Amino acid sequence: GQGGMGEVYLAEDARLRRKVAIKLLPAAFSVDQERLRRFKLEAQAASALNHPNIVTIHEIGHIAGTHYIVTEYVEGETLREHIRRGKLSFAEAFEIARQVASALEAAHAAGIVHRDIKPENVMLRRDGLVKVLDFGLAKLAPTTESDKLTLPELTKTGVVMGTVNYMSPEQVRGEKVDQRTDIFSLGVVLYEMVTVQRPFQG
Repeated sequence: GQGGMGEVYLAEDARLRRKVAIKLLPAAFSVDQERLRRFKLEAQAASALNHPNIVTIHEIGHIAGTHYIVTEYVEGETLREHIRRGKLSFAEAFEIARQVASALEAAHAAGIVHRDIKPENVMLRRDGLVKVLDFGLAKLAPTTESDKLTLPELTKTGVVMGTVNYMSPEQVRGEKVDQRTDIFSLGVVLYEMVTVQRPFQG
């Protein structure tokens, strides 16, 4: 797959004999310090979380000038692919939303705001387990006074990041966001699951 923050490949961990996903930051972006910091932030943010509904980070590094993150391979389909087959039953939509909310609760408790909750970033495993992917836009929110002095400000006020159809109003305006922006986005996803359309078409 491919997105704004890199390309993702299916690979094999030859030592542990398991499938993994490798996310590469495009070479052209490696000279962009802002993108590079955000790429590293994804690994730091996600690896700080240990939760069954959040993708597991195995390794971060760089080789021959290419930066990468190795994560668990989640076999299944994205929520987007699932929605394309038709609206979900209330029970199914509720269960998916419950698991995503559980992942966000853990992230928020650790001071992490995802900022890009959308069907493409939610994977459904065949056994029913839901995984939240892609912390590429994640923001470490200060939780203490010392954090306010030490956490890097990776996104400046006035810079809009995310996927517009799922953004909270403050995110669209480029204002500072907190955990509530993820809750808003999850509400949009839940609406789409049960109606097969987005609440905001503009």
